[in-house]
Amino acid sequence: MEQMDQTITICKKGEGNIMSITVITLIKQVPIPSEMRMGKDGLMDRTNAKSTINKDCTYALEAGLELKDKDPDIKLIVCSMGPPSFKQSLKKALEVGYDEAYLLSDRRLGGSDTYATSYALSKLIQHLGFTNRRDDFIILTGRQTSDGDTAHVPSQVAENMQISQATFTDTIELKDKEIIAKKIIEGGHQILKLKLPTLISFTPTATPLRRPSLIDVIRAREKEIKVFNVDDIRADTSRVGLRGSPTIVSKVRTIKSQKEPVLMAEGESLIELVNSLIVNIKSNSSKKSKEDRPKEKKESKREENFEDFEHIDFRNGARGVLTWAEVIDGEISQASLEILNPAKELAKDLGEDTKVKTLLIGKDVSKLADELIEYGSNEVILVENAILEEYQVLPFASIFEQVIKRDNPEIVIFPASIAGRELAPRVGVKVEGGVTADCTKLEIGKHINKKLKKIYSPLLEAIRPTYGDSKLATIIGFQTPQIATIRAGTFRLPVREKREGKKEIFTPNLSHKEFVTKIVETVRGKDSLDELFKADIVVGGGRGAREDELKLIKDLAKALKAQGVRATWAVSRAVVDEKLAPYERQVGQTGKTIRPKVYIAVGISGAIQHIAGVKDSEMIVAINKKANEPIFKYADFGVVGEYRDILPLLIDKVNNGFTFGVEVQNQNG
Repeated sequence: MEQMDQTITICKKGEGNIMSITVITLIKQVPIPSEMRMGKDGLMDRTNAKSTINKDCTYALEAGLELKDKDPDIKLIVCSMGPPSFKQSLKKALEVGYDEAYLLSDRRLGGSDTYATSYALSKLIQHLGFTNRRDDFIILTGRQTSDGDTAHVPSQVAENMQISQATFTDTIELKDKEIIAKKIIEGGHQILKLKLPTLISFTPTATPLRRPSLIDVIRAREKEIKVFNVDDIRADTSRVGLRGSPTIVSKVRTIKSQKEPVLMAEGESLIELVNSLIVNIKSNSSKKSKEDRPKEKKESKREENFEDFEHIDFRNGARGVLTWAEVIDGEISQASLEILNPAKELAKDLGEDTKVKTLLIGKDVSKLADELIEYGSNEVILVENAILEEYQVLPFASIFEQVIKRDNPEIVIFPASIAGRELAPRVGVKVEGGVTADCTKLEIGKHINKKLKKIYSPLLEAIRPTYGDSKLATIIGFQTPQIATIRAGTFRLPVREKREGKKEIFTPNLSHKEFVTKIVETVRGKDSLDELFKADIVVGGGRGAREDELKLIKDLAKALKAQGVRATWAVSRAVVDEKLAPYERQVGQTGKTIRPKVYIAVGISGAIQHIAGVKDSEMIVAINKKANEPIFKYADFGVVGEYRDILPLLIDKVNNGFTFGVEVQNQNG
């Protein structure tokens, strides 16, 4: 293929006026998971559930307070969207020091997906007088909400407001009308410089929310919470609620476990306990293999006669599947290759010679095109330029918009990496497509509307775990493109084989506005970015294994490596929240999904959110000092005891050749 010769013209932008700064923090009140119930319609009913401020939102609230600590002239505004009961969370924000509070509340907002929610919130902010023509405000949000776990709204609000963004951030500094942000990325972090106005979302590694002072609580009693409805903010009623949502939840079903009971180690002493664990693993590991476990029963579908129903193809000519190949340190991420597996299956099911295209953006990336084709892409669309060497959400979203509007794909798939989770929703707003987050299954199906006697087909059924992975939700939509992000580690790599495919050079039209965010520094660790996905054994440390700052967790992984086993370490969210490990080491619903041959859970309680990321392991070994912890319900083998006593003995066993039944191999092989 010929060497690409592209130029991107950067247009200049005028400077804004100098004004005092306003910080607008968006929060949500979420139901407590244990209070949720499933309704008769198969969907979750939160009507009578107790609720509280979403945990991630509290980090955004604190970030606003910290900015005001340094500059008392900053005005703090807190906004939310929901029923009148949300006033309790807004009141708490006022009690910790926020100046003004606004609630958008209207029955017509009911049923809004993230697309419609972000539109309504943007209209509220604009109604308060803040637009992209001003450079005197910052929008702060949490990374995501516990009831949705999509992380869509921050990116979608930023796109609706037409402003820059830095998501997955843990620290910020305001300096000379610019935000200096430390953003978490795969394998490390970036330091970004963003001009105002901008939007920042915070990870749980940020500073926890302070307690209210007595004087602030007293002052809060005098502050009014202003309530607006859809008409007040002049929102288009066709763009809110169910009517304005491009995605809907078609059904929710409970995930039922059919796992065999855990086999517990027995013994009077520590040595006996460890020896018992090893004997159990050696004698029963073959029986506990993933292939031998009971398979999940498929739902039986009753056949009905719909011969007189009208069949509707809503795609309006849209055809094909488009994927994104994320490039990190000059290599295609494994998660980007994994999504080619479901993409190929969808294309096969759609028929009509449906093709899979992959968009590849970066510097000197044309050499990677053949790899994508060999893994299953029919065509690679190349955008190659030095200015695009590092991923940035604004230019990449603009490029996607241009490709989608030109090629009109019916389905677009992104890896649910940190970058993919902020890029996909921003693209969705640009092309008016609904986005489903963190999917574990994609299928081509149909929707039958018995009332209207219509069958909508073919459509994408995007299936994702929700409510702490205790439920599986099926999301559908009736407009293209249908967009989804795929949880990393969910699908295996496609078989790589020599194939012929098309390579196309695409030159986007980009302007200065796509490059207002500057990357000051990029820092990545020495470990392989895909280490967690490639490891045969992963040693996971939880809150109960942090007393030595994870030293024994790392020592066990190191000992296994020394024996020639592909091994590494990981942590639960609680450990990341305490800043004892970087976010890229987190496994679980809000981290990575892994499927090693052996997962060793040390000091991990077994919250359903953590199990979501490790349940596909072929074997789970649990070590915990509390015999009644939930982790033992999911484990294959277990031992009750203090990890600081048990791990040194296990490390000694590993040093003498014990590898948890995993075959030793050359690390470089």
